[in-house]
Amino acid sequence: MRLYNTLTREKQEFEPQDGKTVRMYVCGPTVYDHLHIGNLRPVLVFGALRRYMELFKGWEVIYVQNITDVDDKLIARAQESGETVAEVAARYTEAYFQLLDRLGVVPPTHSPRATEHIAGMIDLVQQLIEKGYAYERGGDVYFRVRAFSEYGKLSGRSVDELRSGARVAASELKEDPLDFTLWKAAKPGEPKWDSPWGEGRPGWHTECVVLSRHYLGETLDIHAGGNDLIFPHHENEIAQAEAVSGKTFSRFWLHNGMLTVNGEKMSKSLGNFAYAYEVLERFDPETVIYFYLSRHYRKPLDYSEAALAEAEKAVDRARTLISEVEAELRGTGDGELGEAGNEFVAGLSRFRDRYVEALDDDFNTVGALAAIQELVSEANRFRANAAGADRLGLRDAVSLLRTLGAPLGLFRKREEMLRTTTGDLIDLLIELRMELRKKREFELADRIRDRLNDLGIVLKDTPHGTIWEKEEV
Repeated sequence: MRLYNTLTREKQEFEPQDGKTVRMYVCGPTVYDHLHIGNLRPVLVFGALRRYMELFKGWEVIYVQNITDVDDKLIARAQESGETVAEVAARYTEAYFQLLDRLGVVPPTHSPRATEHIAGMIDLVQQLIEKGYAYERGGDVYFRVRAFSEYGKLSGRSVDELRSGARVAASELKEDPLDFTLWKAAKPGEPKWDSPWGEGRPGWHTECVVLSRHYLGETLDIHAGGNDLIFPHHENEIAQAEAVSGKTFSRFWLHNGMLTVNGEKMSKSLGNFAYAYEVLERFDPETVIYFYLSRHYRKPLDYSEAALAEAEKAVDRARTLISEVEAELRGTGDGELGEAGNEFVAGLSRFRDRYVEALDDDFNTVGALAAIQELVSEANRFRANAAGADRLGLRDAVSLLRTLGAPLGLFRKREEMLRTTTGDLIDLLIELRMELRKKREFELADRIRDRLNDLGIVLKDTPHGTIWEKEEV
């Protein structure tokens, strides 16, 4: 398998360090709001890469994705809503995992919250100070960028170039405007923890270093995220981790391209976005997944309803074949295939080969989906002409389609899809209940809530909408 390594700027042969276990870290959400569809791309792409490694390469993957539950954005949202930061974080963390469930994404092996590892972050900062890579000023702690000689190696930026473009306020306490914050002194009303430098909270760049090292060790196999994180976030992670350990922080760095709208980056600040849960109200999960995988992960992907409609057609074409063949052959026994049937089954291996060849080449999902669609076309041609026991060969085609779809989150079996459909139905009932409440039809709205509660589904009304959770038995 070859993967494009942002650090070396070329495709390289990839194998786990120990030959069997992939240590993989993917930057996760800051839980101050629902995910917009741009945030969804790394979740789906790198989740699919993880499953391909597990199902086709035979590797175990320890997949870690952090939850940033203390941050400037969270503090601002809590001030807006009158809640605590912890309440905001809990609500949107729950919404995030509901989203993963609706999409059928296998949850990370570990989903650590930043606030669970404050002690480790304080320890890392202390080590950096002791080694001369960091210093304290007025309760803040900064990293000395110039003390780390390899700073800029991931982004390809030199320190001198960065310095010439830097601007520093007159009141700045930094030794150098390039130095970045490791620990922030507490401000009134903000979350805070005790430290050797006074009360405060850790910087974002420090969070990911500590969480990844805690679960995966000093050297990761893969660190992944959106390409907007290359600088400064991932650059600053490398500086801290390698300054402390003296070892390579991550062997491979993978970065996905941005989602765009009419060629412009999608972002909440520009207002040109849609929430992921809103898109899932109009398109089923497999359509959304297919859309994201229909372009190579490193390239930008332009979002449009038309593109999703095309993805829907492609998914429906494969699912129709699968469902019709399974219905037609259900209950039929085994039979001796004739020459045509045997030739058809023997030829199926070429589609699997093309699929594997594509995904082994820097996880080229475009080529993999092309192999799947060619398989669908071939199976439909055979189905139109085959007769008698030869038609039983279609079972092999359907089985292969399910096998090829599994890592990508496509063509799931009925029982798997029912779980996702249940979530969609609950969301629909919540939407109906909200409409009833707006019309002041509270009795009927309460009946929906109470009936869901009887089924073990607990609704929680918040200032930013209603979320649900399954009650533990």
